[in-house]
Amino acid sequence: MKATRVPTLEERIRAIRTEIEAIVDAQAELVAKDNPGVPTKVVRNLLTARAPACPCAQYLELNRDG
Repeated sequence: MKATRVPTLEERIRAIRTEIEAIVDAQAELVAKDNPGVPTKVVRNLLTARAPACPCAQYLELNRDG
């Protein structure tokens, strides 16, 4: 039986950050659809401004109600 490779902490962090970026982008697109004329990038910046420290904090802030 071949041993499974365990990802390093750095690899896991990068994977989580990539996943968070996709979640934030999707949320920004949903909000932008409800606000015609407001660019998605502006919506994204407003969503992430509450927790600008890092993507993990941004994710937690976006999902604290649900």
